[in-house]
Amino acid sequence: MAKLRVLLLYISEVSGHHQATIAIESALRILRPDVEILNLNAFNYTNPFTEKIVNRLYLGVIKRTPGIWDYLYDNPSVIESTQKIKEAIHKHNSPKFKRLFDEFSPDAVVCSQAFPCGMAADFKKRYNSSIPLVGVLTDYAPHSYWIYDTVDYYIAPSEEVKDRFIRKGVPSDKIRVYGIPISPKFSLKHNKEELAKKFGLNPSRPIILAMGGGQGLGPLNKIVSAFKKMRINSQLAVVSGSNKKLYRKLERKAKSYPKKIFLYGFINNIDELMEIANIIITKAGGLTTAEAFCKGLPMVIIKPLPGQEEINTTYFLSKGAAVKITDDKLILQFLQDLLSNPSMLKAMREAALKISKPYASLDIGKLILELCLTTSSTA
Repeated sequence: MAKLRVLLLYISEVSGHHQATIAIESALRILRPDVEILNLNAFNYTNPFTEKIVNRLYLGVIKRTPGIWDYLYDNPSVIESTQKIKEAIHKHNSPKFKRLFDEFSPDAVVCSQAFPCGMAADFKKRYNSSIPLVGVLTDYAPHSYWIYDTVDYYIAPSEEVKDRFIRKGVPSDKIRVYGIPISPKFSLKHNKEELAKKFGLNPSRPIILAMGGGQGLGPLNKIVSAFKKMRINSQLAVVSGSNKKLYRKLERKAKSYPKKIFLYGFINNIDELMEIANIIITKAGGLTTAEAFCKGLPMVIIKPLPGQEEINTTYFLSKGAAVKITDDKLILQFLQDLLSNPSMLKAMREAALKISKPYASLDIGKLILELCLTTSSTA
């Protein structure tokens, strides 16, 4: 029997989109160890030079002028006016995609971001291909850049997102509410006392986990400053991701503090830190929040970015799993109020667990394998 082949497409190496395809790959290997998988940065594959420019522009916009991103995000007039540009990009990339599909010959294609999903959808239409195509949403903000007739299934994180996609014209039978794919390891339970000691933390004192996503975005510096004045006997663990400049800055600051700050760069065992934390302060990216909710973590979100983060935050607030801080000066007050209110923390933990879908990647993996078997049987 020929091996089943799955093509996973994402953009940007240090991103939730990449973490999503890694999670799906892990699930597929659990479900079918002999599956052949190509996990590819589609933007880098088609436009390696342009990718670097676009990534820098995006980071610059969301850091300095987030209002521009808010205007661009799911704006019908922008979508309409850029349609010709999008079609030209897809046409330009088509020969590379044709070569990729010819060489790898996938039984199914899965995309964790709208850009590669659009390229794959256009490829199917251009070459009259019947290869199953699955779009996996990694936020609670289903924008119109995702929508193509040749996408066979969309994976939505919630029923609310499914309803919004239906209102945008996507047939309901094309949408599966499986959740945001996270690594299967997040569903594992550990001995919290042993884990805390592994990280040098005291399991009997509250642990605050501060994160800024893989790129260390957000006001981590201000969180560390606020912790210096914390009256409650607690511990702060900060994960700066791949942001080495920020790590060095925080390291210098932490050395002058009487309280020890537990500082980490990019780590592969964030599931263990989440397991022992009592509260998480983070940006409202889809993957990080899905991982945190899987661990039942009450969430504090500081000044979410316009667009997907603001929409994500609104959803979390409506479910009672998070609180939002709009002023950096209120960080200390919010943390002290939360840690002093066990009943509120308990309610937020319960709400977080209700939102969580810890087996999303496995459910997505099962669907992909079903589609692969259908493809291989008709080949």
